[in-house]
Amino acid sequence: MRLSRIHTTHALAEGNTLPLNDDTAHYLGKVLRVRPGDTLSLFNAEHGEFLASIVSVDKKHVTVQLGERIPCAADPSLPIHLGLGLSRGERMDYAIQKATEAGVSGITPLLTQRCEVKLRNERMETRLQHWQRIAISASEQCGRCAVPVIHAPETLESWLQRTHEGLRFVLDHRATRALSGHEDAPASITLLIGPEGGLSEDEVEQANTAGFHSLRLGPRVLRTETAPVIAIALLQQRWGDY
Repeated sequence: MRLSRIHTTHALAEGNTLPLNDDTAHYLGKVLRVRPGDTLSLFNAEHGEFLASIVSVDKKHVTVQLGERIPCAADPSLPIHLGLGLSRGERMDYAIQKATEAGVSGITPLLTQRCEVKLRNERMETRLQHWQRIAISASEQCGRCAVPVIHAPETLESWLQRTHEGLRFVLDHRATRALSGHEDAPASITLLIGPEGGLSEDEVEQANTAGFHSLRLGPRVLRTETAPVIAIALLQQRWGDY
């Protein structure tokens, strides 16, 4: 049986006994139906991953005792930050989930000219928490300890004005240059991908002015939720850990 992995913000150290929060306790007790003596693992980016034994279970609380630390070998070696045009519902959820599995380090949802999603301030925090939970769940599944940070949405213009280290790409099906034209291994990568409908020519030009290389992945136009997965996989294969 596959060992269940649970992300936690608790400080982790061998021998510690920890009470887990209501949401995690509900998932363990009601969904996984754990019992005292069962084993799982707890992890976070700061302390790593540890085997844990269930000490007690009730309706709202689960207590675990940490055992030995185990290697966390699935964290990506190549930092990739994704700026992704904001898209609707399941498309955005899918992109965040699969980009996490592919090895992204952080994601910033971007408001662009062709963005059809309008987030009021009161909804923005709710969506941000929702996206972060998706990244946590995907990290639990794929073996990562470092969960990608989902940053607050911002305009493309303000995002481009930030300092982006390393190699920078903007996906553009009109571009002529392919990934094979870039040889030197970068320390990090920033990747810009548009929403449904793509980036406008003006937006691509703004990105080029900010130091982003226009990049064409192939002859087919990819959906906004598909493009990040394929692009990150290709970047990981060329310079990362694939």
